[in-house]
Amino acid sequence: MTAFNFCKFHGFGNDYLVAMRYDIDPKTSLPELGKSICHRHTGVGADGISILEKLDGGMADYFCEIVNPDGSFAGFSGNGTRCAVSYLYYKGLWSAENLRLETRSGVKNYRLIERKGSGEFWFEAEIGKPKFGSDEIPVMSDTRLDHVTDGQLTVNGEEITFAGVNVGNPVACVFVDDFDFDWRTLGKAMETHERFPDRANIVFVRVMDRENIEIRIWERAAGETAASGTCASGSAVLSALMNKTGRNVSVHSEGGMTLVNWRDDDEMVITGRADLAFCGTWSL
Repeated sequence: MTAFNFCKFHGFGNDYLVAMRYDIDPKTSLPELGKSICHRHTGVGADGISILEKLDGGMADYFCEIVNPDGSFAGFSGNGTRCAVSYLYYKGLWSAENLRLETRSGVKNYRLIERKGSGEFWFEAEIGKPKFGSDEIPVMSDTRLDHVTDGQLTVNGEEITFAGVNVGNPVACVFVDDFDFDWRTLGKAMETHERFPDRANIVFVRVMDRENIEIRIWERAAGETAASGTCASGSAVLSALMNKTGRNVSVHSEGGMTLVNWRDDDEMVITGRADLAFCGTWSL
């Protein structure tokens, strides 16, 4: 029997297990590992795994693979990568102020802005430019749309209006006046709707004012989560695009607040933290 070491971090309650690729037996199926170790009752329990691999430092310093609890791979995770980068600082594997992290959706740039004690890390991260085209999100459409801000779909006989964006992962936002409805059931049904061929993160958004929004999250492949970097950035960008807010937005979720700045050069910058929960060993 083989085993590997990991540490569990969380970003505002959105938890990830972080490990180095060289510690995991190369014969291990990462999808099967994701399903077993992330299980809340029979495993360690997490919203995903972040697996790190050292690179040569050319385009990026490390590569991060995100595995979802259902065994699928994610293009990107704001909290998952922030947890991964925190692990590198916590373990003393990286000490420079900036780190370039390659993901399935491109290279992201992280800057450590504060460290409290041994287990709390704050980062400012450049995570790329949003994509709005219906083929880029993707959203099924008869013809290509440059933006999807008034998309329509039917769920259990109810017509739902949504807006879509790709921020490394597909995000569909439904703007609401409050959360006094069964948004979990609606989010679950929308995630796998035929209009989203790659499934989608479903975010319910309440605009508080020009600088603040509140969200509830049904995350693709993970279900309800307390926070999500991609969902925070997607909801902030769509709120600004639709002129509901400005381009600097504080995104309030049940786990905490993430700052999102959609810069004039189109780059998305998110500021948030990751906290160490514990470290352990998992037997394969």
